Amino acid sequence: MASEMYALPLKATVNCDMGEGFSLYRIGDDEALMKHIHLANVACGFHASDFSVMNATVTLAKLHGVAVGAHPSLPDLQGFGRREMAIEPDELKECFIYQVGALSGFLKLHELPLNHASVPFPLDQIKPHGAVYGQTSRSLPLARAVVEVAKIFSSQGNQEVAFVGVAGSAHQAAAEEFGVKFIPEWFADLDYTPEGKLMITKKHDPVPLEVVRDRVMRLLNEKKVTTVGGDFLPLGNNVNEVTICCHSDTPGAVEIAQLVKSLVDESNHSAGYA
Repeated sequence: MASEMYALPLKATVNCDMGEGFSLYRIGDDEALMKHIHLANVACGFHASDFSVMNATVTLAKLHGVAVGAHPSLPDLQGFGRREMAIEPDELKECFIYQVGALSGFLKLHELPLNHASVPFPLDQIKPHGAVYGQTSRSLPLARAVVEVAKIFSSQGNQEVAFVGVAGSAHQAAAEEFGVKFIPEWFADLDYTPEGKLMITKKHDPVPLEVVRDRVMRLLNEKKVTTVGGDFLPLGNNVNEVTICCHSDTPGAVEIAQLVKSLVDESNHSAGYA
């Protein structure tokens, strides 16, 4: 029985970081991408976005039936949130509460459903952006600070707000400590070091679709991460669910997301997942 359970592919979703424009400036084709994802991580104004962009992105997600999550960042518009910053845990928690609170207002405005039930703050998940994603994955005090924000908004909205992060890292440890649902994430359009660490770049290089296909199929069927050294490392212990990220600013993002979602939907269907 155990071997049969292990043979099942990962249950997966496709997510994308969206609403990362500002004023008249746009990054990524959100309208096209929204057709090929399950979860939208909406920028909250500190690395990108503003009140108009945020509202437009939530509107677009509602139109396409896409779940909405918050994508808070370090306060770094100039560096697009992809530069690390010295910050204390309490300060980071306040920074995230501020951003998630802003997004929650627009969710309340549009009365978005969560799991087919109307709630005051229909926030699906929180996923840190860029440099702070890496910082919080390595530092348990920082991870506790941001995971606690998911706990706060869960209690305020009478719902479960999940936390998206790196399997086997401080993200997962903090989520387990706070009793917050943890969703491991893997990136279809970024590389991993031979040690299995995510390589977060300021500018994303193009990735051939054949490479994306091979990576995704190995992850779903074998639960293994492809590294730049050509090795394959396990995603993590006891991981049965994953969300796959396709960045909106990667060249060919729409084609990548379309491919990944088709592979995920086919895998989920074959495995009998709802």
